[in-house]
Amino acid sequence: MPFRSVVDADDPVFHPPGDMPGRIADFCRRTGRPVPETRAQTVRCVIDSLALAHRAAIEDARRLTGQAVDTIHIVGGGSRNALLCQLTADACGLPVVAGPVEATSIGNVLVQARADGVVSGTLADLRALVRRTQHLEHYEPRPDAGIPPMETFGRPVPAEG
Repeated sequence: MPFRSVVDADDPVFHPPGDMPGRIADFCRRTGRPVPETRAQTVRCVIDSLALAHRAAIEDARRLTGQAVDTIHIVGGGSRNALLCQLTADACGLPVVAGPVEATSIGNVLVQARADGVVSGTLADLRALVRRTQHLEHYEPRPDAGIPPMETFGRPVPAEG
């Protein structure tokens, strides 16, 4: 069941490595949320919580910079999780571009290649090269996805301005 159990992914209890399923269960108990009872429920809790954390981060970025956000890019291993990417698009109301999986390595190679004169161009040119040569998935927000408001999970929505 979507959004049955949701945790605050930014809570310090989740920072250190270790028994994450146990900490998720403890967090849910402590905050009066349904405790995931199966591995599948725990995984769904993590994915739902990350999608809402992405929404909170986008809202914070907009508020702090005064800049509009028109697309979310998810790179690395998370870009392989279609459910996470779709829920992030739904939660944020923005398109998501997923990939490349090896974004860090590709970026490092391109910066070194540019420094050695193997490739040339601006940062925009290098990004265009990545778009032409790497497989990227696109996710559009679904208006009927039923994403609950942030205050449902105990995180107030900051005032605009």
